[in-house]
Amino acid sequence: MLRAALILGLLSAVGPFAIDMYLPAMPAIAASLGAEVSAVQLTLTAYFVAFGLAQLFYGPWADQVGRKLPLFVGLAIFAAATVACALAGSIEQLIAARALQGLGGAVLMVVPRAVIRDMHTGPAATKLMAMVMLVISVSPMLAPLAGAGLIAFGDWRLIFWVLGAVALLSLMLTATALPETLPSESRVAVNLANLWRGTKVLLRDPVFMGLTFIGGFGFASFMVFISSASFVYTGEFGLTPTGFSLAFAINAIGFFGASQAAGPLADKIGIMTVIRWAVVGFAGCSAVLFAVALSGYGTLPVVMAGLFLGNACLGLVIPTTMVMALDPHGAIAGLASSLGGTFQMVTGGLMVVVTGLFFDGTAVPMIGAIMLCAFCALVLALRTLAVMHRVSTNAVQG
Repeated sequence: MLRAALILGLLSAVGPFAIDMYLPAMPAIAASLGAEVSAVQLTLTAYFVAFGLAQLFYGPWADQVGRKLPLFVGLAIFAAATVACALAGSIEQLIAARALQGLGGAVLMVVPRAVIRDMHTGPAATKLMAMVMLVISVSPMLAPLAGAGLIAFGDWRLIFWVLGAVALLSLMLTATALPETLPSESRVAVNLANLWRGTKVLLRDPVFMGLTFIGGFGFASFMVFISSASFVYTGEFGLTPTGFSLAFAINAIGFFGASQAAGPLADKIGIMTVIRWAVVGFAGCSAVLFAVALSGYGTLPVVMAGLFLGNACLGLVIPTTMVMALDPHGAIAGLASSLGGTFQMVTGGLMVVVTGLFFDGTAVPMIGAIMLCAFCALVLALRTLAVMHRVSTNAVQG
């Protein structure tokens, strides 16, 4: 399990690196290309939306041809788009290149999750997912620092040249170290009838939809944070790019550190209980932090502490909802992974756009948007967990 977690984690980390590594450079990109803050934030939105929509393609394709070929194609697109980002001469070109980068990088969200479902179910899958996320946790901690270091030696374009090299290394890793986990007899032909049949099953499953959007709003809150944090930390709080990277890493530690407790807690008290209390904690931390910031006491240590606690709760929410959403749908795990990922990414992209409409360079709009995501997740969690409880009770009585 450790070897699989390492390989899947390294592949899955490429997408977060494409997001986190250039965060310290966002103010520099705005200055270099003569762009507004909201336009630079659109480079993230374009990535997220394309990333989400492309999953609708990769999931069914991975169910038909296996897991490795889609990885090869997606990584090749990602590498080419990364070169285009490095060569962009305007903010419009960078936004377009980032969208293409998202189209390729989407495969790294869908296929690793489907591979996990191929190999394990239930608590074992939760443990493997948590181990994969531990590997991915290197990204939010090291990627911004790496980006800040690269800025010291060159401009923001150097970040994308390095990302291109990482994509090529990922192609080599896929070719040499990742086994094919979907046997031929388990593959499903891709046609409109099968896709529509599987999609109807998923859309009509209130548990799948509920869990997907609980994780989706949790993920959206993290996307709001990363799209705004560099401007808040360097603008309102006066941090350098390196200082921002360290502050960002501290908040990321809360998320990925807590994610490692998801598997053991699920074994001990049950996955539904973990989700319930984690979502309540996330909403509570976000509401308290928003009230403090709105009252004028949102200093850097206070904001960092509140985000740390909120992200720690998210570390329990996201891996558990991912596993529980896919668990009953093993026969269409690729489609379920892609549809769920699309919903989550589009939700995140839309929340970034909404935040940009009210963003003024301070922490209050960012925290307010995070709180909105938290309460949407809370409402969905209360409804979805009630449905899950009724289903499990009926199953026992039956």
